Amino acid sequence: MRRNAVRLLLALLVALTACLGTAPAQAAVPSSPAVTYTNPIAEKRADPHIFKHTDGYYYFTATVPEYDRIVLRRATTIQGLSTAPEVTIWTKHSSGVMGAHIWAPEIHFIDGKWYVYFAAGSTSDVWAIRMYVLEGTGANPLTATWAEKGQIKTTWESFSLDATTFVVNGVRYLAWAQRNPSENNNTSLFLAKMANPWTISGTPAELSQPTLSWETVGYKVNEGPALIQHGGKVFMTYSASATDANYCLGMLTASATADLTNPASWTKSSTPVFQTSAATSQYGPGHNSFTVSEDGTSDILVYHDRSYKDISGDPLNDPNRRTRVQKVYWKADGTPDFGIPVADGVTPKRFSSYNFADRFIRHWEYRAKIEANVTPLADSQFRVVTGLAGTGTVSLESTNFPGYYLRHKNFEVWVEKNDGTTAFASSASFYQRAGLADSAGVSYESYNYAGRYVRHYNYLLQVQALSTATDRADATFYAQ
Repeated sequence: MRRNAVRLLLALLVALTACLGTAPAQAAVPSSPAVTYTNPIAEKRADPHIFKHTDGYYYFTATVPEYDRIVLRRATTIQGLSTAPEVTIWTKHSSGVMGAHIWAPEIHFIDGKWYVYFAAGSTSDVWAIRMYVLEGTGANPLTATWAEKGQIKTTWESFSLDATTFVVNGVRYLAWAQRNPSENNNTSLFLAKMANPWTISGTPAELSQPTLSWETVGYKVNEGPALIQHGGKVFMTYSASATDANYCLGMLTASATADLTNPASWTKSSTPVFQTSAATSQYGPGHNSFTVSEDGTSDILVYHDRSYKDISGDPLNDPNRRTRVQKVYWKADGTPDFGIPVADGVTPKRFSSYNFADRFIRHWEYRAKIEANVTPLADSQFRVVTGLAGTGTVSLESTNFPGYYLRHKNFEVWVEKNDGTTAFASSASFYQRAGLADSAGVSYESYNYAGRYVRHYNYLLQVQALSTATDRADATFYAQ
């Protein structure tokens, strides 16, 4: 009996060893690695729309401050749009309809042709804003032949703008903002199926009207719808309130399998999902669109804002809204997290643990640690910038506390404000190395303590010398 028990125990140990040998030793490399852009993408370009086409180009259009024309740029990268030549593809009419307030163009490719949706007023009434469509024939929309397809007709002849189109489960829809004559507001959001790229079908559904306090500052506005799909759900962001520092994004959510033309299928966020950040000097972010990164693995939020709060006169006469981009992150429950509008300059990254896939470097009461389900998102975002100690090093700057950096003191890692001293610069500078446990990751070696690396221990970040495989795993992170 004793001999059989020993044999059974040995067999169990062999099986356990085999299982441990085949089990993953670390987290998988993230499916959506970090992206890096430098903001702003374009000065004096509002209501931006960036479309990535199958020809490998990004196409960019936006409202120009003169409100008199539609422009296009293209580049093979999002950053390349900053310096790409701009072409005017259409100019307002000299009289009559489409003769004033040329606003919020969007470019789409549908059934082999290009379409630009835009809003325009009339020379006889600049506020008689309606939605119109251009059709372009040719491979390159910058050189295409454009024809006017006319006005998109809706239920009423009333103020209407910000048309966008998208496909969910093979059905093409149009979403837009319009004044409902029976409501005491400026615009509500509407949705309808499309018979063709310039005609809706059926009775439009009213999805949302501005009723919440943050939707009604200055003006009662729901406008600028944009759609993104993820994990079997559809998310419609929209802009609310006046186009000053109060401008912000709300969001509607529905199941992708629901009847999207039924308002009951949609749930509205109770608070803004993206709004002004005084900490990063970004004011009135809104009128967004979505695109994807160059490798196709990251969703990118495209939007405009201003770098200052105070505006003289009507915000519509202030030309300094600029186009910006940043990565969209996805929460564990499948909903998007837009964070805050990040500071001008290089966009931030998140760093997940090599051996704890769901944990990210974050600061909590200024102590650096790794944690899952970080809220707010910006606590776990850092800008990788030229090291405070000089060339060859990097420093990691907090996203929501600009001027604060990851630094070590007593070999613990904290987020603290740069005091300008050499000692601070040295403790906040690191050599960026290939990941010690996986070269696809990254490790950070202390500038002033050679051989000591940033690693987590009991989930808190330390700067320590490493000797074991576990140490090296704890000191390896993936940029996302």
